[in-house]
Amino acid sequence: MTDPVFFAPSRRYTAGEVANLTGSVLVDSGQSDISIEALAPASEGGEHALVFVDGRRNFALMQSLRAAAVLCPAEFAGKAPAGIAVLVHPRPQQAFAMVGRLLFPAAATPAPLTGETGVSPHAHIDPSAHIEPGAIVEAGAVIGPRASVGSGTVIAPHAVIGPSCQFGRDGYVGPGASIQYALIGNRVIIHGGARIGQDGFGFVAGAKGPERVPQIGRVIIQDDVEIGSNTTVDRGAMSDTIIGQGTKIDNLVQIAHNVRIGRNCIIAGLSGISGSVTVGDNVTMGGGVGLADHLTIGTGAKLAARSGFMSNVPAGEIWGGYPAQPMAEAMREIAALRRLARARKSSNGGNS
Repeated sequence: MTDPVFFAPSRRYTAGEVANLTGSVLVDSGQSDISIEALAPASEGGEHALVFVDGRRNFALMQSLRAAAVLCPAEFAGKAPAGIAVLVHPRPQQAFAMVGRLLFPAAATPAPLTGETGVSPHAHIDPSAHIEPGAIVEAGAVIGPRASVGSGTVIAPHAVIGPSCQFGRDGYVGPGASIQYALIGNRVIIHGGARIGQDGFGFVAGAKGPERVPQIGRVIIQDDVEIGSNTTVDRGAMSDTIIGQGTKIDNLVQIAHNVRIGRNCIIAGLSGISGSVTVGDNVTMGGGVGLADHLTIGTGAKLAARSGFMSNVPAGEIWGGYPAQPMAEAMREIAALRRLARARKSSNGGNS
């Protein structure tokens, strides 16, 4: 049985074309016709492959490269083996990603799973729903009453768009995802299994136990957002849950009711954001970050992986630890604990 090819290159590019497209400098213009048909990590490479090398710790990879071409910073350029086209760029990984989107467009923007075009006869679409020409609704998808889907958007098999939801143009809703009580912008990607707009976790103590607080807000997702597989975004209780333009959210993230996330944020997998948290623009959260409710995370802050936050984070600061604090303070505490441990071990004659 032959291995299936899931991603075939859109076409062949030359080193000269890559230089022009990315704004790179081709060190040897005589190598402009070298063919590029694949991407690979620098540690593996391969015939017709483009690789990139960046960062001092990866410098040693330059001398052992096997590739058609390499994107690298200027200070690395003289170390590539003969015969490899060297493309100098100040941000090699960014240029490499751009070439990847051109070579493998289906990997950058999800394509229909069934290969269908238009509206499948096996989809369930309410007569009052509005599907713009050019949208693709695959078999098994459900579009509820008064919902709308924009041109160029793909609704994958068994995805559900609930009543009155609006989904913009050139987006994607993955298989098995569900969207309720939501208004969603253009070029939004929601991967399979995500849940958007379900009840927030709102309860109040009652005589017979917890009693539900009705959740009557919405989810607002602005343009160019991406939401990973099996991530959940709860609708607001009375105000809206909002995700700002350009924000990228990984798999298995929990975003609770009334959360407001700014623009161009990065939120890694397994993070949990409690209710009514406000996150500024350009915030980065590592994997497994936990935020208590009603916090404010300032613009440009960076939150270290596996950190637990119980207080506000000022703009531009780097915090980490449990409980989280400014990273410099966290590192000093860790160093102090290590010194105490070594001192204790020394006083015990080397026995722990």
